[in-house]
Amino acid sequence: MLLMLTSCAQNETSKELSFKFEDPDTKQQFEIIQVSPLFNNYIEKVKSDPSKATLEVYEEEVIDPIYNKCFKKGEFLYMADELLNSAPDSLAELEIINEELETRKDEMNALIQESLLKSAALLPTKKDTTVCVFPSSRSNMPLLTVGAGKIVIPYTGYYKDDIIKVGVSHEYHHSVWAEKNLNNFSGTVLDNLIFEGKAVMFEKTVYPNLESTQVYLDYDKELWSKIEPDLNKKDSKRAIEITVGGKDLPRSYGYSEGYKMIKSYLELNPNITPEEWTGISPKEIIEKGKYFENYK
Repeated sequence: MLLMLTSCAQNETSKELSFKFEDPDTKQQFEIIQVSPLFNNYIEKVKSDPSKATLEVYEEEVIDPIYNKCFKKGEFLYMADELLNSAPDSLAELEIINEELETRKDEMNALIQESLLKSAALLPTKKDTTVCVFPSSRSNMPLLTVGAGKIVIPYTGYYKDDIIKVGVSHEYHHSVWAEKNLNNFSGTVLDNLIFEGKAVMFEKTVYPNLESTQVYLDYDKELWSKIEPDLNKKDSKRAIEITVGGKDLPRSYGYSEGYKMIKSYLELNPNITPEEWTGISPKEIIEKGKYFENYK
C-alpha cells in the first residue's frame, strides 16, 4: 500500500511539472519536466531549518518525485551522480537561479520543444523522450544524457538560448544512439571520440547557423601524437581527458577530432542520412573515411 501511494504521489507531482507534446507527423512523444517548483519546497524547508540541508531531504523533496521520469534505468546514470548524490549548496544563489527559471519556464519549454522537433525530424524514434530541467548553482555542469529517452539540463542562468537549443540537439543524438547502438559500443578511447563526434555533427546539422561546439579544422600532428597511442585503450578516464581537453590539449579537443572523423566519412559518402550514419561502427567511420591519412 505504501509503495502504491508513493507511486501515485509521484505521478501526480510529475503531472504538475510536466509539459507534453508530440511530433505532428510521426506522433513521437516528448515531455519536458520543470523541476523548479520542487526546489522551492527544498529551499523553504532549509531556510526555516538549516539543519535540513541534507541529502535525505533533497532526495525526498526534489529527486524522488521525478526519479522515474528523469533517471530510472538510465544507461548512463553515472553521468548524473553529482546531481543525484549531493545536496545543493550555495542556497542564496540557487534561489535566484530557481526564481529566474520559474519566470522563464514557458520560454524554456519553447526552446527545448523547437530543438526536439527539429532533431526528431532528422533522427526519429518511437521511444518517448523526456527532458528534465534543474536549477543549478554549479556553473560547470553541462547538459547530459542519462540514457535512452532521458536528457537533463542543469540550468545555471549562464546558457544563451542558442546554446540550449544546440545542446538539446546534441544530447538528443546521444539519447537515440543509446537506444539503438549501445550494445555495439566497445568502450575504447576512439569509440568515445566518435560517439561525441556524431553528436557534434548532428548539432551542426540541426542548427548550422548557430554557435556550437568548437572545432579545430587543422590537422596538428604534434597534438595527434599525444592521443594516438591511447586510441584503442579501454580507458574511460583518458577518454574524458582527451574529449574535454585541457593541460596539453586544446579545449574540447576530443569533440573536435571526433567531429572531423565523421566529417571525413561524410565527405566521401555524401548521400547518407543522419539516421544511417548514427549506427555506423567506428571501424567503418575510420576506414571508409580515411581519417588517419590526414596525420601521415
